[in-house]
Amino acid sequence: MKWCTHRSEDGGTRPGLVIDDHIRLLPGDRQLIDLLGVPDGLAAAANLAVSDPHEIVPLDPRHLFAPIPTPPSVRDFMAFEEHVVTSSAALGLEVDPDWYEIPVFYFSNPAAVHGPEADVRISPGSSMFDYELEIAAVVGTGGSDLHPDKAADHIAGYMLLCDWSARDLQAREMRQSLGPAKGKDSATSFGPFLVTPDELADRASGNAYDIGMRAYRNGELYSSGNLADLYWSFGQMLAYASRGTRLVPGDVIGSGTVGTGCVLELSRVHGVEEFPFLEPGDTVRLEADRLGAIESTMLLADEPIPLRTV
Repeated sequence: MKWCTHRSEDGGTRPGLVIDDHIRLLPGDRQLIDLLGVPDGLAAAANLAVSDPHEIVPLDPRHLFAPIPTPPSVRDFMAFEEHVVTSSAALGLEVDPDWYEIPVFYFSNPAAVHGPEADVRISPGSSMFDYELEIAAVVGTGGSDLHPDKAADHIAGYMLLCDWSARDLQAREMRQSLGPAKGKDSATSFGPFLVTPDELADRASGNAYDIGMRAYRNGELYSSGNLADLYWSFGQMLAYASRGTRLVPGDVIGSGTVGTGCVLELSRVHGVEEFPFLEPGDTVRLEADRLGAIESTMLLADEPIPLRTV
């Protein structure tokens, strides 16, 4: 199944089942997150969408919001080795051996979720703004202390994710052995679709799926990678995230950036002159096989309000 959250002309949202080039919107006032954590919730909703839809509308990316607009939490991992090695060097760091022992993550900002066609404002005070090409799993059924061999059974589906990053702010924060914080929390883009695991089963490969991932800046191909190259599987990520705590339906688990999947990495390898950081007016398009695309235009940053006056 392929689900989306459709935004109507009055600003309201309604979940819908995507079939070919149309969306079969669900009746009632439930949101997509309300279908998670319920036995056979998505399957029952799909049957209703087919047999008795509220409305059938054309699939138009301009009318789609993030599939899960306000998730309970967003945990973003760093699970691709190529990206870790190269980006760490770009920030003046070495890869700690513990990265190969634990799948590390940070908490991002659920209040900063953007839809797949929303413009993105550069973070205040940043001159090194960046995209990150990622894929996320959405938790369907919650749980604690999950076993890595079984944790993937708790995934409702997958979606494309862009972790927008202010690299200059991030570097300053992480030199204090804390963060990232303001270097990451201005915007995270989801969507356009939540694709259930059965839709991807024929692409099973490596630690995930054979899903090609691409990023373009102003129409020029910048990044190209594959989800199958994950060092840490989503099952391992969910197991670690649930250790000593509880995952709940709608929690988002980001893969971290695929190799070559950001300007920081590309500028480190090829030079900042060839791969400069994002500027106002740039258009960034991210794509993943079967998961759709995110396309955003960069907007001028607001001036930061000084924290001290003297």
